[in-house]
Amino acid sequence: MAKHIKFSDQIRRAVDASGMSRYRVSKELGITESTTSRFMAGGWLGVENMDALADLLGLQVTVKTNPAKEGPKAHGKHH
Repeated sequence: MAKHIKFSDQIRRAVDASGMSRYRVSKELGITESTTSRFMAGGWLGVENMDALADLLGLQVTVKTNPAKEGPKAHGKHH
């Protein structure tokens, strides 16, 4: 079974993968570099800043379906 990666860690990885410096990310979001550094080290960013960061990086959330939770009809099985 694959290890679950927290959503905030996925966003941190996206920041790193973007190639943007933390300075640039901070300036684009209008926050201090220390706030960005704290987030990147595992701290909290806040909903408005998280929204802005997702917009800056072009991130979208996708929902992964879980067949075990969908029930028998989702699989064409009828009891």
